[in-house]
Amino acid sequence: MGDRIEFQSNQTTVSGYLAVPAGGSTDTPGVLVLQEWWGVIDQITRTCDRLAEAGFTALAPDLYQGKEVPLTEPDEAAKEMMALEMGRAADDLSGAVDELLRRTGRGSIGALGFCMGGGLALVLACQRPDAVAVVVPAYGVIPWPDARPDYPAMTAAVLGHVAELDGAFTPESASALEAELIALGRDVTFYVYPGVDHAFFNEDRPDVYDAAAAELLWGRTVAFLHAQLD
Repeated sequence: MGDRIEFQSNQTTVSGYLAVPAGGSTDTPGVLVLQEWWGVIDQITRTCDRLAEAGFTALAPDLYQGKEVPLTEPDEAAKEMMALEMGRAADDLSGAVDELLRRTGRGSIGALGFCMGGGLALVLACQRPDAVAVVVPAYGVIPWPDARPDYPAMTAAVLGHVAELDGAFTPESASALEAELIALGRDVTFYVYPGVDHAFFNEDRPDVYDAAAAELLWGRTVAFLHAQLD
């Protein structure tokens, strides 16, 4: 359904995967889809396609500049994630925001991210409160010491998805973040999914994928995005 595109990021060109509803992108709600540490792999592009089928214009910016790490190489994926240069990533994400605004003609968008992409979605919502109205982090992690979100700057509504068995972003960490955001007056809800582990939404990883939890996450996410962006 979608296509690889290029867009501008601070006077450089960045690639990404764009999926558009059947009627076109104009005046549709836009959603950024932010990658796991593997890169913009097939599972991420399929997520964009599913969002397009649900009526959204979805863009997955390629933060690894074309590199995809095999799902059998988590150590390599961790190296790629930690090598991500935050200044460049911030520029690329901001450029993707502007590209979605341009294509949809809307004044705001949503950001949906998984694993490191979930953490980056929160960072982006703090950096671009002018445009990011909704943020959906799924088992989001922020491992970079220079990427702490400035939560008081964020105005977006937040829907968080947390795996009960996740050792990277624990339910306790999620509860603390939820309380912090509520204290700031944000519209925030976190759901904990019992009995599942980190990356349970990724259907290409049978070691952790949980179909029932994944469908529940998807239904909640689509309903929340429509409620906030339509």
